[in-house]
Amino acid sequence: MDPAQFFSASRVVIVAGKGGVGKTVVAGALARAASRFGIATTILEIEGRCSVASSFDAPSFGYDEVELIRGDKSAGRAAVRGRTITPDLALVEYLEDHGLRRVARRMAATGVLEVVATATPGIKDLLVLGKVKQLEQTRRSDLLVLDAPAAGHAFSFLEAARVLHDTAKVGPIHHQAVEVLGMLRDPARTQVMLVTLAEETPINELIETAYRLEDQLQVSLGPVIVNGVLPELTDIDRDPAELIGTTAVPQTQMSTLRAAGQWWSKRFDRQREELDRLAEALPLPQIQLPYLFGHTIGAAESIALSDALIRGVSQLDG
Repeated sequence: MDPAQFFSASRVVIVAGKGGVGKTVVAGALARAASRFGIATTILEIEGRCSVASSFDAPSFGYDEVELIRGDKSAGRAAVRGRTITPDLALVEYLEDHGLRRVARRMAATGVLEVVATATPGIKDLLVLGKVKQLEQTRRSDLLVLDAPAAGHAFSFLEAARVLHDTAKVGPIHHQAVEVLGMLRDPARTQVMLVTLAEETPINELIETAYRLEDQLQVSLGPVIVNGVLPELTDIDRDPAELIGTTAVPQTQMSTLRAAGQWWSKRFDRQREELDRLAEALPLPQIQLPYLFGHTIGAAESIALSDALIRGVSQLDG
């Protein structure tokens, strides 16, 4: 599949997955990959996260938009920007846009949103999604990448619009819920990309989340991103003594090499079993990203993951 076509298929991509699977890192790699095809992208984080900045070797950012990658027309590269969405500021901005500046400032100063949130479950999530919808409609960026809550909370986060649509039959909350649902259920506007590791528990949670998103929320799903996949190594099952000779390496190190080879082989086989199980249970294409041997993810690692993401997209059917 043409990567430029893939990255421009929807104007909003919501990246979700179980905590610890590298969802935020994938969101950064996705934005970086899209920018290489001239698609101006904004990464949206939800209040309290602010961790994707490390993928660009940048400091944490806030509600105001910051530039993470500068656009370069001569190289065909578009800009990548980032911002954090908070429900409090989203509400203030909404009220100001509707001529209620003084009320908005008073609400922000008194913390009344917490009272409203307690009385109306899901209102904070709707405010965040409403801001995403507003940014999508302004078309300042070609693509919005939303780093959603972990899969256990992603469904309730996205379900907030449907719940409040059914609860509030009239008024601004109902109107906002209608518009947000319209965005979420239009494949040309929104799709969800689920991220997992090739392990039993994350895959179980991903499968359950995928069917709930499709069946209950009618959201379009993109390919599954499988993070941290080990490559197949030639001769990994052979005794290292046969490959390098018994006198070339001390016996203590030879034992370590044998143990490492056995670990890699077992882990690789287990990952393949889980990937096959995922493919059987969920009829969605998979894009596999490599395991990176490092403690942190910076710009160099994000570039490597974006390269792998583009290769994976190129191998998809059109």
